Amino acid sequence: LVSEREDPADILLIRKEKVDSSKHLKLASNAMVGTSSARRKSQLLHYRPDLVLQELRGNVPTRINKLRLKDYDAIMLAAAGVQRLQLDLSEFHLERLDPKSFIPAPAQGVLGLQIRAKDTDLFTALQPLNSSEVAKCIGVERRILNLFEGGCQMPLGAYCEEVGNKLSVKACVAAAWNAPVRFSENSGTDIESLAQTTVASLRS
Repeated sequence: LVSEREDPADILLIRKEKVDSSKHLKLASNAMVGTSSARRKSQLLHYRPDLVLQELRGNVPTRINKLRLKDYDAIMLAAAGVQRLQLDLSEFHLERLDPKSFIPAPAQGVLGLQIRAKDTDLFTALQPLNSSEVAKCIGVERRILNLFEGGCQMPLGAYCEEVGNKLSVKACVAAAWNAPVRFSENSGTDIESLAQTTVASLRS
């Protein structure tokens, strides 16, 4: 069972004195960005090779406090996590990154509901919380990850939407966080064939 999808995008939280509207991602030249995600690092360097990347650990409030203390010029977070915590971020510039170009992690923004297989009554009761449309989309995303035999530290992004009667997916992958990024865009109606086509194009 899966929830409705919160905003799947990544966001950049930027200290206001480090905003440069003339630059892509609105970051000043050579800005120091905090993230421990290989996927985010690879795409940041793809778009802005001048950026300085530093590891960033801790829960969301801890990460934001490190930015407040000026340990970084900017940090990257999932929009969904920030929205769910309802944090006041007015002291920073918030730059939302379009998930069709800065591609999120598979199933980013979705909550999974897991129960025991024998709890059939509970399964029935939870059906109103299950989104079949979201399940199809993240089914493609998660299958791409599975076909790459990847985990959470693989520099791979996948984002799928249902457009009309078709599923449209954009994906990216790199051999390492500091390696060139390959992008692919495909559409189809079958989850398995769409995932396999996408993986094949990323590997070619």
